[in-house]
Amino acid sequence: MTARDALTKNQLCVLEKLEASSGPLSAYTLLDQLRDRGFRAPLQVYRALDTLVKSGFVHRLESLNSFVACAEPHDHSHSMTAFAICDNCGQVTEMSDHDVDHRLDEWVRSTGFAAKKAVIEFRGVCAKCRAEAA
Repeated sequence: MTARDALTKNQLCVLEKLEASSGPLSAYTLLDQLRDRGFRAPLQVYRALDTLVKSGFVHRLESLNSFVACAEPHDHSHSMTAFAICDNCGQVTEMSDHDVDHRLDEWVRSTGFAAKKAVIEFRGVCAKCRAEAA
């Protein structure tokens, strides 16, 4: 993971917005929230997000086309990360498990498939929302 002090001003602004957010944010939502910090064009946000994703500070949620700050430092290049996304409140829980990663990697390799990327997203209702509905 790249050191936080190596981030540009724009990258740091985007990361801080994501860290302060209670849920995932789209690039356009980030742009709207960062206009007062000098952001004017979507390209500014997308460039910052691209670097933050590659550096392991941020994850892209494919099913929502949005982004969340990484919950904890881990090596993204060698571990599978899964997300549980609550359809009620939008809470995103990040999970990373070396054993699950290893088993999935073995299975994919045994089929002869050359995976470039894996995204696992669970959609449903979080424990808090389920308890509130009961």
